[in-house]
Amino acid sequence: METLLSKPNGSLQNQVSMILNKEDVNKLIGNKKLVISPLLERDQIGELTIDFRLGYNFLVTIHNNNPFLDASLNNDDKFPLKSSFQETRRLLGDTFLLHPNQTVLASSLEYIKLPQNVYAVLSMRSSYLRMGISISAIVQPGYCGCISIELTNINTIPINLTIGAAIFQARLYNANATTNYFAKKRKYMCQVRPVASNVNDDNDLKELNKIWKNNNHL
Repeated sequence: METLLSKPNGSLQNQVSMILNKEDVNKLIGNKKLVISPLLERDQIGELTIDFRLGYNFLVTIHNNNPFLDASLNNDDKFPLKSSFQETRRLLGDTFLLHPNQTVLASSLEYIKLPQNVYAVLSMRSSYLRMGISISAIVQPGYCGCISIELTNINTIPINLTIGAAIFQARLYNANATTNYFAKKRKYMCQVRPVASNVNDDNDLKELNKIWKNNNHL
């Protein structure tokens, strides 16, 4: 993974983000710069990845009077996004049925706190990827909380998942600079349960809504 940074003279230089290995991760944990709790098995930390477990809480889309998930502000919040999601909870060892073409918001069993110069790239473990479950996400440097994940079943049959099973993994990378995660207001900060999309808080939607109203003389 590469980023381009400007040198003082204005030219560009490739900077490669270094992936952290098992020794690096254990050193960060030992120095309490990286927190992963509970770490149920030391084998969760592999040579280049850390396994994370499926947590207890889920947000599932439900069929209601809303005709769609409204990612706009043009309907005056007539179809609020949160009303299309229902929270459900399972106990450790229970199962959760993920239906075909269904996307469910879930979270990790583990709580994490990343150093301010380390970010995580998430992916499914190979065994679950082969069943047809996909995720793709990045956890920002300095993040603290449970890891939120969006599980999508791209298979044609339901998949029965076990609560507490290690289903996804993270690769940790050194960032090119230290950042302050709390320097600005964030929509999803230090959450311990899955949170429905807050896309309606985006500033670009507010500006586009003004343009739409002006074009329609509203």
